[in-house]
Amino acid sequence: MAELENPSVMPKIISFLSNLLQRVAETNDLNPTFRTHKVTVFHGLTIPTISIQSYLERIFNYANCSPSCFVVAYIYLDRFSQKQPFLPISSFNVHRLLITSVLISAKFMDDIFYNNAFYAKVGGISTMEMNLLELDFLFGVGFELNVTPTTFYMYFSHIQREIMLGSPPLYLEPSSSSSATNNLHRCINEDESSPPHQHQLAAV
Repeated sequence: MAELENPSVMPKIISFLSNLLQRVAETNDLNPTFRTHKVTVFHGLTIPTISIQSYLERIFNYANCSPSCFVVAYIYLDRFSQKQPFLPISSFNVHRLLITSVLISAKFMDDIFYNNAFYAKVGGISTMEMNLLELDFLFGVGFELNVTPTTFYMYFSHIQREIMLGSPPLYLEPSSSSSATNNLHRCINEDESSPPHQHQLAAV
């Protein structure tokens, strides 16, 4: 998509994703429903000192993956949130979920990409941990990595619109109740032959 080649676009996308993930993590941190959920390989013992924005900028600066990777990583995180409602994005796991989604996106989207050991260094974790995170994320999304042009365009258009409007980002969050389900923002067709697929983009 030509718009992604514009040098001024990527910083805005990085900022959008950072703000969205920050809001999701902070909201879920305060939700008592999620405090008793099990700890997984994505959870750190403490909240990382590096901010989500700085972490995402670090990935952007060192990973050298294509701009499209960050849009697809956003799609993967959304799928993960939907398929794993009992593993909400929080301040304890958002960094690991982020580095893993970008890694998998780069492998799926780009012809040339860095290996897991390199991403582990960028993410500040061990290679063994990076390998485990990748495997768990793949199972978490049910190995559904294909992103149709229609789906990609829908997500990218949404990002563009939110950036232009300057409105609060929409949530990627699990449906913890029927009311949350009723607040879903959109339905997106995964492909032309499948029924509409609900994404966890509930409005603030």
